[in-house]
Amino acid sequence: MGLPGKVAVITGASMGIGEAMAKLFVEQGASVVLLSRDQGRAEAARQRIASPDRTLALACDVRKVEEIQQALDAALRHFGRIDIWVNNAGHGLLDSVANVDMQDCRATFETNFFGALAAMQAVIPVMKRQGSGSIINISSVAGHLPLPFHAIYSATKFAMNALGKAAGVELKNAGIHVLTVCPGYVQTAFSENSLRGQETKRVRPSSVKGITAERVARAALRGYEKRKREVVVPWTMHPVIKLYQLFPAVVERAMRGMAKPAKA
Repeated sequence: MGLPGKVAVITGASMGIGEAMAKLFVEQGASVVLLSRDQGRAEAARQRIASPDRTLALACDVRKVEEIQQALDAALRHFGRIDIWVNNAGHGLLDSVANVDMQDCRATFETNFFGALAAMQAVIPVMKRQGSGSIINISSVAGHLPLPFHAIYSATKFAMNALGKAAGVELKNAGIHVLTVCPGYVQTAFSENSLRGQETKRVRPSSVKGITAERVARAALRGYEKRKREVVVPWTMHPVIKLYQLFPAVVERAMRGMAKPAKA
């Protein structure tokens, strides 16, 4: 399963993983619609990709169902079909469970989880009419490991993991494939763009520098091509996830020792 002739729509495509996926997909022959809350930033990413005939930049706030529908309709008018929908829009939230602001909590769920769900509900009927399609949800290793001081973010990703895997079963007979991508630490501006509460600490080994957004994009493409249900990248996170499943106290003790104040 290749990308030539395919049409992909990517939310949160103005930077980081979203932009890296858009660039890779275009290089592999796909046409791509880049979505972002800020159309100017989406257009800037489109200009960096430098393939005007096979790209389109649109404003879309995934918290608003009507904007998702408008973006979907525009993609269909421009390219005629949607073969791949990538739910990548999201942000972090740094705070403790004891202190987290409920408004910030709801805002994080609105973008990270409900935005992805709304997009899936919008695009699934299109893919059913086509008889095929793929949905790629960009989740996180934090959807397998509950991170202290990132509990709300982790909760959104646990929810996204469940959503994608259940949808994959529901939609298989309709010819729709659902892939969940779980990156570990990634070298992006994610932390800088996170909401910050009263108790902002980060849990991360000092020796871990993170992987590039481009590596995540390549892993997502391989997962799509191989029709996988889930991809964890880098592979070194697999044993950590398994260790947590078997011996959670060991991992939790390590995370307590690693918790450090987050830099401003």
